[in-house]
Order: sequence, then C-alpha cells, then structure tokens
Amino acid sequence: MEDYKYRDITEKIIGAAMRVHGTLGNGFQEVIYQRALEIEFQDVNLRFTRELEMPVYYKGQQVGERRVDFYVEEKIMVELKAIIQLENVHLAQAKNYLEAYNMEVGLLLNFGAASLQFKRLKNPKFIETTFLPNP
Repeated sequence: MEDYKYRDITEKIIGAAMRVHGTLGNGFQEVIYQRALEIEFQDVNLRFTRELEMPVYYKGQQVGERRVDFYVEEKIMVELKAIIQLENVHLAQAKNYLEAYNMEVGLLLNFGAASLQFKRLKNPKFIETTFLPNP
C-alpha cells in the first residue's frame, strides 16, 4: 500500500466523508454535505476552517482570491463536489488550486455519485517555506 504524507489526517477526513455519504446518500446540494462534514470533523476532533479565503498568486503577485471548502489541520485542502461523476476537469481544477495556494496535499471529495468518490492530490510544485532568522 502506497504511503501518503498526512495519511492519518486524510484517512480521518475520508472516513468522515464516508459516514456523511452513508447517512445522506447522494442528491443534495454541496452546502448540505459541507455542513454535515463539519459536524463529522468536530466529532473526530479535526481542526478546520470552512470556506477559508485564500490568495491566488501569479508570478509572485496576488491576482485574486478563492475560497477553499475546508482547510484541515492547517495542512490539507479539501474540495467538495456534489455531481454525478468526477471528470478530469474537476481533478485539474483541484490540482491548480493546490499549486496556486502552494499547498502540498489536498483531497477532492464527490458526494453526488452513488458511492463517495475521493482523490488524494499532491502538489509536485510545492515549495516548503521556512523563515530563517537574519544572521
């Protein structure tokens, strides 16, 4: 089995999403799943921010902002969908968000299918930022 960075956290997130989907099924609007997932995250003690405004950068300059559905444990971006089938465009969009926010790990969750769909995402262009004190 492949090892993922922050696997323990992503497994908690996916488990919470499975419980939501198992209870509600498919067919609701995204916001319903968002609210239910918020309750599940609280139940499993995941720290999160919902609909966090994140700056989007181009060549080092901020060109706009976009809301992340969930920012979990200050490490993982979680994007929700409530559509019949995930398409490549949704995966590309989520990968672009990771790059634009310079985040290393993300999850794309789709509640609209008969079974929960999820994709773990890793940003190959992630740049770890550390601030070193001036000598």
